Amino acid sequence: MAAQTRDPGLVALALLMQRLPYLLFGLYVGVVADRVNRRRVMIVVNILRGLVVCALAVTIATGRADVVVVLTTLFILGSAEVFADITTSTLLPMVVAKPDLGVANARIVSGFVTANQLVGPAIGAFLFAVGMAVPFGAQALCMALGAVLFSRIARTPPVMASEPSHLGRDLKEGFRWLWNHAPLRTLAITVFVFNITFGAAWSVLVLIAIERLEVGEVGYGLMITVGAIGGLLGAAAYGALESRFSLADIMRAGLVVECVTHLTLATTTAPWVAMTILFLFGAHNSIWRTTTTTIRQRAVPTEFQGRVSSLNQLGSYGGLVAGAALGGAIAGRWGVTGPFWFAFIGSVIILALMWRELAHIAETGGEL
Repeated sequence: MAAQTRDPGLVALALLMQRLPYLLFGLYVGVVADRVNRRRVMIVVNILRGLVVCALAVTIATGRADVVVVLTTLFILGSAEVFADITTSTLLPMVVAKPDLGVANARIVSGFVTANQLVGPAIGAFLFAVGMAVPFGAQALCMALGAVLFSRIARTPPVMASEPSHLGRDLKEGFRWLWNHAPLRTLAITVFVFNITFGAAWSVLVLIAIERLEVGEVGYGLMITVGAIGGLLGAAAYGALESRFSLADIMRAGLVVECVTHLTLATTTAPWVAMTILFLFGAHNSIWRTTTTTIRQRAVPTEFQGRVSSLNQLGSYGGLVAGAALGGAIAGRWGVTGPFWFAFIGSVIILALMWRELAHIAETGGEL
């Protein structure tokens, strides 16, 4: 996008086009995942993504790419990503035994961190330097490979209801199930509220790096990389952690790390201190995502997993969007450390209220 225009509004719009489909289609995708063959959905989605990216590569190679083409492509890919994310989370419990879901989710997180945050961006930048269309052609091949790999999964039956599907009724059923399940309802609310505090703080993290830590744009990139390395190690250690500690204690320890992270970034001016806490936060982030996903997958019946997952995704992204808007307003009024103080105080209060409830949430996920 930056190769097409330097307009910051249009560049920011590119990110919006990728994230907007989660808010627009997330609930609908949850219904679809509960009604059709999930393996087949993933095969079709990966083929379509590959074709779309291949078409983008052709337009770039022939000099026909422009802002409209890029934005349209990003919106289509973002829509496909909603299907991929939600359906993957519902397909996993159909092919992995419940006791192994923790390790399985940790491996998925490891793959995401490695490919999307560590290796992928560097390879993409190198390929972009070789030729603007090259990384998109490579991505299309990877998506085609994804379709092939999904086709080799043992066949899974469609998750069909005994009566015809109706979007409104199915959504109400999913919402009613989640609302009536007290531990998972509490978990969904916890994720939503914590994402508000997280979104508020992280919306100005780049300004903390540049203005307070004085590490510049390169240093900011290094901070993100350090966090990703922590995430990779956290995911790798998940199996050992799950076998030695209760899920409740794992969640409590992680949320304490999150509170300390906000406090540290609000007070420190030392780059090494910030990078150390971001390393720990990266580990927490992977472990938290693995734990909460595993708890939901173990507790939610197969026929409701798509809708419950989509409701959690909606709350998660909604919290991030609200937090980012709030963080910008707070920083404008009280400076760049303001959002981190807000996040620290808010997180501590929420954690204190949730401390005992975390045990009930962990129990519903089937402590092993």
